[in-house]
Amino acid sequence: MTDFLDQPLGLISFLQRPSLRSAHSPTAHPTKTQTMTLPARETILALYRKMQVIRLCEEQLARSHQRGLIHGACHTYVGEEAIASGVCAHLKVTDVVFSTHRGHGHALAKGMPPRQLMAELFGRATGCSQGRGGSMHLFSPEVGMMGTSGIVGPCILQAAGAGYSFKILKTDQVAVAFFGDGAVNNAAFHEGLNMASIWKLPVLFVCENNQFATEVPFSYAAGNPSVAVRGTCYGLPGIELDGNDVLAVYHAAGEAIQRAKAGQGPTLLECKTYRTRAHAEGMGDFTYRTREDVEAWKKQDPISRLRTSSTEQGIATADDFLTIDTEVQALIAEAQTFAETSPWPEAATATRHVYSEV
Repeated sequence: MTDFLDQPLGLISFLQRPSLRSAHSPTAHPTKTQTMTLPARETILALYRKMQVIRLCEEQLARSHQRGLIHGACHTYVGEEAIASGVCAHLKVTDVVFSTHRGHGHALAKGMPPRQLMAELFGRATGCSQGRGGSMHLFSPEVGMMGTSGIVGPCILQAAGAGYSFKILKTDQVAVAFFGDGAVNNAAFHEGLNMASIWKLPVLFVCENNQFATEVPFSYAAGNPSVAVRGTCYGLPGIELDGNDVLAVYHAAGEAIQRAKAGQGPTLLECKTYRTRAHAEGMGDFTYRTREDVEAWKKQDPISRLRTSSTEQGIATADDFLTIDTEVQALIAEAQTFAETSPWPEAATATRHVYSEV
């Protein structure tokens, strides 16, 4: 699989792209236009590949949940793939990510193999957490994936803490916190941003605003419905983005990470997006939103948008994307087989990692 870290960042053209959209409608006219350079063809194809890995893995996990292979919750990232892919494309293995209950996409984008992710959700010993964590407790420190959590907001403070350690140790590292709109009215959000700002910590705060905290509309729950503008309150840049435009996310994240590593402090990105599956597999989905809304957002699918724009501009061909699709399908099929045939954890290991072992 293509490694983001090997991708050149050359410039091939300039274009105008919408950077801001309405919080409510995917078809609303952009309110601002940002001049942005396109990354190299190889990087665009790598972004496409990563989004497809996330999408096909999540769709397979949804099918596996329906088959009873996943015990417990399964929150998929379908529709939001551009955010994790665009941000993590800039991260080194030594950079760290802290995530949420909807963390499969972040883990895959940071470098976790799909087979380890699937095995973990199946509760198998070959999973990233050896079958002990499941969907909401994914850990892989060896690739900088420092964990997901079902608790709302702690990833913000954890990323600030990691950034503080990087600052003390004077290392060339950055910490990223991914969180949803439901976390921004949590005290951890305010404490974390303020601390990162006053100490100029190398942290990137990424709000994936998918419009709903479970089933509660963000427009109802927030007195100030703009997340990005809140950055100003703490003296750090707040940027609102079309979270379904992977190139817009890639561009903004690249600038923010460069800024963080240059000692200029944190950045807050608000990525407007939408999950096109239920909050969690098996839950009802149309008591708080309509089928028409979901279908409208599906037309803004980040994967299709990148494929269409790239072929129209002559950056890549339909065959290029077909080749990637075929390779990713094979990768996910192999991961499914690996996970289903992997052993269960042995009962004798139940207390391992609970008590100190010498």
